[in-house]
Amino acid sequence: MDDNNILVQGLCKRFDGFMLKDVSFCVPKGRIVGFIGENGAGKSTTINLILNELKKDAGEVTVFGRDHTDPTIKNEIGVVFDACNFHEVFTVKDVERVLSGVYPTWDNALFQEYLERFQLPYRRTIKSFSKGMKMKLSIVCALAHHPRLLILDEATAGLDPVVRDEILDLLLDFLQDEEHSVFFSSHITSDIQKVADYVVLIHQGQIVFEEEKDTLLDRYGILRCGRSTVLEPKDYIVRRETGVSVEYLVCDRAAAGKKYPKAVADAASLEDIMLFYIKGDASCEE
Repeated sequence: MDDNNILVQGLCKRFDGFMLKDVSFCVPKGRIVGFIGENGAGKSTTINLILNELKKDAGEVTVFGRDHTDPTIKNEIGVVFDACNFHEVFTVKDVERVLSGVYPTWDNALFQEYLERFQLPYRRTIKSFSKGMKMKLSIVCALAHHPRLLILDEATAGLDPVVRDEILDLLLDFLQDEEHSVFFSSHITSDIQKVADYVVLIHQGQIVFEEEKDTLLDRYGILRCGRSTVLEPKDYIVRRETGVSVEYLVCDRAAAGKKYPKAVADAASLEDIMLFYIKGDASCEE
């Protein structure tokens, strides 16, 4: 039995001035996978390829163990982008009527339950909604047809911390069913750090790493030292220079701290790790 709800292998797509190259990763059942990277790194392109909204040049994508071009797959996926795609003259009632005709598994009772939970007015037009209310509505609509997989592309961007926290809690509720998965693309690394089980970093169209979040946070670290302390290339992943010191990203901060006692070994957040990979100079042993 396939333990992954998404499996991407060797995915490639070429555009003028940009190429998604040999992208591979998986989204296991019962897990939230955070997809991070700078703007333009290839996150949205990868998602659109998974959803078959773009045609791939090479590689394989399977969803629920089936080829991603299978038209029945979309009935089992809830998708939320960074903007509400419903016409602003619609009321929530109009949205319900439309989507109940689109999805054979649409659940009106569940939809009403979510509306009540998020205090979304049934008869007001979407035009009158705040950005946070629009995003809540998008997520409610994505959940109301009982998907097995949620794909979110910058769904928490621009939202205040309270709304973001409500949405993250909803994702954790969704994972109570161990057949479900979430693929969550965001540049807000604190959101990913809060809920993700695995993290995939993409940079300039290529996957940098696919790693368990707890491993990243427990083991990775930043060594800060004066210019007189020079780490061996095998002992660090990426380095960067500040005005007065040198900082190294290491994959085992405890071991590195012992080997270089004059350096200060600090824990690294996901944002630290991402910025080091994007802005730092790679070890010459890579």
